[in-house]
Amino acid sequence: MAKGKNKGPRNNAPVVPKALVAPQAGPLEGIYPIDTGTAELERDPYSPTGWLLRINDVPSSHVDLADPGHLDFEYMRWIAALVRSRFVPTEIGAIGHKLRALHLGGGACSMARWMSVTYPNARQLVVELDGRLAALVRAWFDLPRAPLLRIRVGEAGAVLGTLTEATRDLVIRDVFAGDQTPKELSTLGFTAQAARVLDAEGLYVVNCGDTPALENARREAATIGAVFKHVAIVADPTMLKGRRHGNVIIAGSNVPIPAGGALIRELLGGGVPAQYWDDATVRSFARHTVAL
Repeated sequence: MAKGKNKGPRNNAPVVPKALVAPQAGPLEGIYPIDTGTAELERDPYSPTGWLLRINDVPSSHVDLADPGHLDFEYMRWIAALVRSRFVPTEIGAIGHKLRALHLGGGACSMARWMSVTYPNARQLVVELDGRLAALVRAWFDLPRAPLLRIRVGEAGAVLGTLTEATRDLVIRDVFAGDQTPKELSTLGFTAQAARVLDAEGLYVVNCGDTPALENARREAATIGAVFKHVAIVADPTMLKGRRHGNVIIAGSNVPIPAGGALIRELLGGGVPAQYWDDATVRSFARHTVAL
C-alpha cells in the first residue's frame, strides 16, 4: 500500500533527462533519477501550491509551498496530533524549550516543515538514505537551514546507533522500501536504540504500513510495548477492523501518552476519522504476538 493517499489520476509528467537533474531553485514536474531508483514530482491538481512526491511510483510525501503547516496525508495529521498532545506548543514556547526531534526517513520533509512552524525553535535532524533525493528536496522546497533543520544522509539504523543517549524529545520513524518498512527497523534492538536516544519523557512514533491481516501492526505493537512502559495506536476504524490496507500509527513512551478530549476530537474530526487505542487496548491487540 502507499504511504499516503493518492487524490486523483497521475499527471503525464515528463521524464527529465539525467543531464538536467542538477537541483534547481524550486520544484519542476518530472521524473528524476535518485540513488534508490526514481523520484517523480507532480503538481497537486487540487492545490495551486501543492506538490506530490512519488518514490519508485509509491506516493511518499506532499508539500504545500505556501503553507508548511499543512499536512495532506492523513497519517501525518495523526502523528501531528499525537505530538501536539504530548508537547503542547504554547507550553513549549513558554518555557523556551527547543524541542529536539529526530526524523528517521525524510522524503520531502513534510513533517519537518510542519514542526518548523509549530515549534519555531525546534532542533531537527532528518536521516535520509538517498543522498540524491535529499539534495533535490533541499533545492525544491523551502526548508529551514541548520541548526534548525539538518539532513544527514545514511541508513536509519546505522545513524541511530551513533547518536548520544537521551538527546531527543521525539523520534519519528517513517521509513519505507516500496510499501513496507524494512524488517531491521522494527526489531527489539532497533526500538531499544530509539529508546536510548530519547530522554525520560520522550516519545517514539512509527508509521506502520499493513494489510487487513494486521500482522505488521501486531508485531510492531508487541515490540514497542516490550521496550516502552506505555504504548498507543492511532488509525482509522476500518483499518483496525482488518478491512483494508493502510497505515497504523504506533507510539511508545516511558510516561503516559495523553489522550484528552481535545486529541480525540481532533482525530475524529479529520477527513478520515481516526480511532485512539490506549495502552491496555494495544497490549490486548498484540498479546499473542512475539516481539521481533
